[in-house]
Amino acid sequence: MSHSARIHLGLALLIALSVLFLFSMVHTAAGAPRSGPRAVADGHRLAQAWCQTCHAVEPGMAGWFDDAPSFQAIADRSGTTALSLKVFWRTSHQNMPNLVISPEQADVLSAYILSLRGR
Repeated sequence: MSHSARIHLGLALLIALSVLFLFSMVHTAAGAPRSGPRAVADGHRLAQAWCQTCHAVEPGMAGWFDDAPSFQAIADRSGTTALSLKVFWRTSHQNMPNLVISPEQADVLSAYILSLRGR
């Protein structure tokens, strides 16, 4: 194989690997919500920091206000799914401050809430 052919083959391989890498990065960023133990732990920390003022974020914990449902109650609702929570995070609510959270933060908060189901 000539030197020129090896260079062209190497460049083609480099381009192909770069495209695959970029595709995997885009797919991961826009793909399925984060889940697993780390997402649950991160969601728990966010819930304690942002939501605990009004909601009971721990199982069996009482909330500050009767109007704010506990995270356990939210998790145990039959209509609570990852998708319903994703929609919830994107809409304004009358009795809740308008939080601006990133998609990743929404994913980990949802993962934490869903982890409470049936406890």
